[in-house]
Amino acid sequence: MTDTITLTRLALYAHHGVFAEEARLGQRFYVSLRCLLDLRAAGQADDYHQSVCYARLAKLVHTLGTTRRFHTIEGLAEAIAAGVLEGFPPVETVVVRVEKPEAPVPFILDSVAVEIERSRNG
Repeated sequence: MTDTITLTRLALYAHHGVFAEEARLGQRFYVSLRCLLDLRAAGQADDYHQSVCYARLAKLVHTLGTTRRFHTIEGLAEAIAAGVLEGFPPVETVVVRVEKPEAPVPFILDSVAVEIERSRNG
């Protein structure tokens, strides 16, 4: 499958992390999605209803990222991947990237990120 819908760096302010300060203060996270699906019918018919609604994808990410608390960004990424595959049947594979720019590490770095890929067929 080579067709993709991509959402890049959706910003969330949330309270994920293992430390009490992270839970209390919160911080910014960025989530990107790459959804692999067949967009041929939507493109040929120029029909929005044969595609996947980008706003609904963004809402799912925002809701999961701001209403649940995760100790790890891996957990957040898994929940988002499961939500996309469950809520958007045309999506065959989803790649989720969660960035944590203010990760509490004692070094100067741009961000810490995890990226996972999940498919319907395992």
